[in-house]
Amino acid sequence: MSATPIRVLVVDDSAVVRGLVARAVEGDAALQLIGTAMHGEAALTQLRRTPADVVVLDVEMPVMDGLTALRSIQAEFPRTRVIMASALTSEGADITCRALALGAAGCIAKPVSASVSASIDQLTRELLPLIHALGAASTRTATYSPVPPPPLSRRSMGGEQPVPTILVIGTSTGGPQALRAVLCGLPTDFPLPIFIVQHMPPLFTPMLAKHLAADTGRPCQEAVHMEAVRSGHTYVAPGDYHLEVERREGVLRTKLSQATPEHYCRPSVNPLFRSAANCYGSAALGVMLTGMGEDGLEGSRNLVNQGGWLIAQDEATSVVWGMPGAVVRAGLANEVLPLDQIASRLLKSCMAEVV
Repeated sequence: MSATPIRVLVVDDSAVVRGLVARAVEGDAALQLIGTAMHGEAALTQLRRTPADVVVLDVEMPVMDGLTALRSIQAEFPRTRVIMASALTSEGADITCRALALGAAGCIAKPVSASVSASIDQLTRELLPLIHALGAASTRTATYSPVPPPPLSRRSMGGEQPVPTILVIGTSTGGPQALRAVLCGLPTDFPLPIFIVQHMPPLFTPMLAKHLAADTGRPCQEAVHMEAVRSGHTYVAPGDYHLEVERREGVLRTKLSQATPEHYCRPSVNPLFRSAANCYGSAALGVMLTGMGEDGLEGSRNLVNQGGWLIAQDEATSVVWGMPGAVVRAGLANEVLPLDQIASRLLKSCMAEVV
């Protein structure tokens, strides 16, 4: 661990929430609370005095709201990572999804427990790992120089990719913006059904699906249990539910479950990738986008062992190179690509123009 602490600014109009987040941050020796602010204008003033690596930013505030503050922080302090803190409401989730599409690096739900200790525990479990991942990524970005990706597996260097009939995508931190970049790069008549696991709380995932539908011009919805899979449709795993694909009586259907979390995640990428491997075999095409942790590593192994093809986002364009980095280091990625090249590569796969 670096001796230099990660500098954190907390911005929220609620004194209670500011206090809870500040206490959680101050309880971690690797983090430094540089201050708190009650709205966006005060946050910008504070940042001009003392730079921060990570800002925890309220969605709804007086004077200057979260979206306006996010844009200003991005313009003036481009290396500072922003985590949106939202109340568990439909309006809060909608604004948060807009912020994530604009480039906020992550989001958390504000604590709702009346117990101070339970709230601190929630923030320690959900917020602090995100701050650590983004703070490390911010430092890496400031000093980053491109290097060749790790060696790919022997299998990825030769052979032909079968024409896929399903696309499965796993992502976490930085995912909404990455998803938007990839999916908006595909035509409105893109033929494959697309399944997405994005680590997000309940209420946030239907809003993500709504925004992706509007941005791409293709049908996109939060997945429903036992619905028949339709070509050209996009399915987003609901918060707190694993999403799988299952063949029943000859019909491929979506399957939701609240089975045990994997890598502390529900939804987890693993069940989706495993089920795609089981149902589609070598016709499964997987993409691992930016995200912290290693969720999806085991499911990716299932997918490639069944002959499926796996594309990983490269380190330089990932907000956090945890999930894609894990599959690359394990030798499972057939290709490691910058974010802006993934959509065109997916199109080539569907047209069987593999070189």
